[in-house]
Amino acid sequence: MLEFPAKLPNEKNADSPGVSLGRRGFLISAFGAGVTLAFLRADDALARGKVAQPARTAAAVPAFDPSIWYDIGHDGTVTVNIAKAEMGQHIGTALARIVADELEADWSKVRLNYVDSDPKWGVMVTGGSWSVWQNFDPLSRAGAAGRLALVEAGARLLREPVAACSARLGVVHGRHRSISYGEIVRRGKLTRVYTPEQLQAIALKTPAQRKLVGQTVQALDIPSKTDGSAIYGIDAHIDGMLYARPKIPPTRYGAKVLTIDDSAAKGIAGYVDTVALKDPSGTTPGWVMVYAKTYAAALRAADLVQVKWRAGPAAHVSEQDIVHYASKQLADATLGARVVDDEGVDAAFAHADLKLERHYTTATVLHFQLEPVNALVQEINGVWHVHAGTQWQSLILPVLAQALEVPEANVVLHTYLLGGGFGRRLNGDYCVPAALAAQAIGRPVKMILTRADDSHFDSPRSPSVQHLRMAFDASGKVTAMAHEASAGWPTQVMAPALLAKNSKGRPYDPFAIAGADHWYTVGAQRVRAVSNDLANSTFRPGWLRSVAPGWTNWAVESFIDEAAQAAKVNPLAFRLSLLQATGRNAGSAPNAVGGAARLAQVLQRAAEKAGWGAAMPPDTGLGIAASFGQERNMPTWTACVARVWVDRRTCMVKVEKLTMVIDAGTIVDPDGALAQAEGGALWGVSMALHEGTAFLNGQVKDTNLNTYTPLRMADVPELDIEFVSSTEAATGMGEPPVTVVAPAIANAIFMAVGSRVRHLPIRPAAVLTGLDKYGAV
Repeated sequence: MLEFPAKLPNEKNADSPGVSLGRRGFLISAFGAGVTLAFLRADDALARGKVAQPARTAAAVPAFDPSIWYDIGHDGTVTVNIAKAEMGQHIGTALARIVADELEADWSKVRLNYVDSDPKWGVMVTGGSWSVWQNFDPLSRAGAAGRLALVEAGARLLREPVAACSARLGVVHGRHRSISYGEIVRRGKLTRVYTPEQLQAIALKTPAQRKLVGQTVQALDIPSKTDGSAIYGIDAHIDGMLYARPKIPPTRYGAKVLTIDDSAAKGIAGYVDTVALKDPSGTTPGWVMVYAKTYAAALRAADLVQVKWRAGPAAHVSEQDIVHYASKQLADATLGARVVDDEGVDAAFAHADLKLERHYTTATVLHFQLEPVNALVQEINGVWHVHAGTQWQSLILPVLAQALEVPEANVVLHTYLLGGGFGRRLNGDYCVPAALAAQAIGRPVKMILTRADDSHFDSPRSPSVQHLRMAFDASGKVTAMAHEASAGWPTQVMAPALLAKNSKGRPYDPFAIAGADHWYTVGAQRVRAVSNDLANSTFRPGWLRSVAPGWTNWAVESFIDEAAQAAKVNPLAFRLSLLQATGRNAGSAPNAVGGAARLAQVLQRAAEKAGWGAAMPPDTGLGIAASFGQERNMPTWTACVARVWVDRRTCMVKVEKLTMVIDAGTIVDPDGALAQAEGGALWGVSMALHEGTAFLNGQVKDTNLNTYTPLRMADVPELDIEFVSSTEAATGMGEPPVTVVAPAIANAIFMAVGSRVRHLPIRPAAVLTGLDKYGAV
C-alpha cells in the first residue's frame, strides 16, 4: 500500500511515517461490482481543491487507480488490499482492522486480498517492523473517508440530514430508518473526491472511540492456516510444469562452470535435462539447473549430476579471516562513516580518570525459515509470471527484468503466504534462477531448494566485530562513549541507493549500525560504522530479524553492565542515571514522544515484575537489558530481565524466565503483538545460546538442523510479557523483543557465576573461560 518509498532513518522529517499522500487525493466511486476507494492522480487544479463539481463516474476522472485501498461489494463485504507479506505475523489482520475501525465496517464481513506486484501499489516491502507504523495514519484516513462518504450517500437515500445520520457495523442509521453499506452500494450513485488537505483535516476517532484497534478480535488469516486451505509459495502448481533443483557452485561470486556430466542422472525415471544458467544480472554465477518431471526425480538426479567449477576468489575465506579483517579495519580511524560524531570525544578520553574498553563479536547466523525458498515461473505472451513468497517485491523486480532481459513491466510477482521470512525473503534472489530455468527450457519450472541448498544460498547475518569505550571523570560521571562496528552491509550489496549518508556525505548502512545510536546520555558520543568488504565479497549479507540491533544492542547493553560494574553501581541504577531525556534523547513527536523517559519506565517496570534485587538461589542470576527496537525514529521501548541458572560442572546455561515490558504506543492487534513478542523473545534466546555457524572455504559450515541447532522446545523458558497501555503512535513489534534478550542473558550469567561473555552465541567453553578468569561473584 505504500505509494511512496519509506524514509530512511537519517532523512529529514524521519519522525513522520513513510507513507505520504503528497499531492494526491482520494476518489470514492461506485462502479462495476461495488465501491472502491482509490488514489486520484488529479491535475493541479483538482489537487488544490479547485474543482467545482466532483466527477460523477470513474471514467470521468483522469488517471484513476482502482482498488488501491479497499472495496465494498453489493453484499456489504469489505475487501482490504494488503500489499504486505504475511509470514505468520498477522499483518493482514492488523492493517484491515485499522481500515475497518474508521470505516465502521462489520468485522465479520471484512476480507483480505494479498495483491500481486503492480506499480500502483508503490514500493512493496515488508520488513523493519514498518508495516503498522507506516500505514496507521493513511489507512485510518482511508477508512474514515469511506465512512463519511457512505454516511452522506446513506443520508440521501434515507432522505435525512447528514448530521442526523451515523454509521455502525456496516450500517448507516438515521433518526428512524437505517440502510446497510451493501444496499448503499447497490442503490447509490456514490462519488466523492477528497483533496489531500481535506483528507488531513478529517477528525479520526479518539482511542476511546475505537472498536477494533486494540481489541481482541478473530485474526482473519487463522482459519485458512488451520484448515489447510492457505496457499504458500511452495504449494503453487501449473499443469505441465517441470521441477528443478540447482547445483550450487562452491562460491557465491565468481564461479564458472567447466564441465557437466549428467550420464548417471539419465538413469533416473523422469529426468529431463541439465543446463548451465546464463545470468545477465550476476545473481547466480556458476549455477547449474537439473530438470525433471517430478521433484523426487529432480532431487535424485541432481545428486548424480557431476559439475566441475572454477571457484571464485572467496574459495579459501574463513570466518576467522572475516573477523580478523574487521579488527584491522576498526584499528584504522579513517575508515567508515561516523554516524554520531560529537565534539570533545577525544578530549574526554584524554582527560578521563577511568577508561573502559571492551570488544564484542557475533558469529554468522542463518535464517532457516520453515519453508525453503522456492519459485514457480511461467511465461505467457511475453509476460513472466513469478509465483513465490517474497518480502520485497520492489527490490527483486528490476533484477528479474535484467536477468530475463525484458522490460520490468513484463514481470509480475504473484503473492503467496510465506512459511517464515525473518528477513530472508527480503532478498528475492531465489526467483532469478527459477526464471532463468524456465526461460532456458521454454516451459514452466518450479524450483525448490533443499534445506542444505537453502543454507548454501542464504543471505546470512554477517559476523560482526565491535569496539566500545567509555570515559569517566573523577566523580564517576560518564563523559564520553565511542562505539565502532564492522560487519557486512546488506544494503550496500543489495540496495546501494538506500544507503544513508552522515553529515560529511560518507555513506553507511543504517541496517548495519542502528542500535549503536542509543538513548543514554553519555557526554560526548561517537558511533562509527565500517563496511567489511571481505564479508561482502564472500557472501551476500542479509537482513535478519532484528537487523543491526540484534548485535549492536548486544554490545551496548553488555557494555553498559560492564560500565556499571567498573563504576561500582547497580546495573539498573546505572542505566536509569543515564536515561535523562534531554538533548537528542528528549524524544519528539509523533513517534518518540517522551524519549528516554519511556525507556526508563519500561526498565523500572520490568525490574519490579522480575524481583530485581531479591536474593537468588546458588548459581542463579538476574540480568537486565533495554532497547528501543530497530530504528531510533520509530522506537519501541523494550526492557527484559532474564533469570538464568548456570551448571558449574558443564557450564551449560539454562534460561528459566524472561520478564519483558514493552511500550509500542498504540497496540493495534493485542493477540498478534503478544505472538510477535513471544516469538521475538524466543528467537533472541535461540541466537544467544544456540544458533550460529562459521564460514569455511567460502561456504557456511552448517547446512542442516542436525548441526545448526536452534532453540528446542525443551529449552523454552517461562515468558512474562507486559505491554504499556498507551495512546501514543503505534510503532513496530516484529523485531524489538529480539534485541534485548541476548545481553540480558549474558548479564545474568555474570550475576550468577561471575563469568563475563562477549561473543554470540554463548557457548559453555566461553562461560568456563570466564569462570576461570573472574571467579564467582
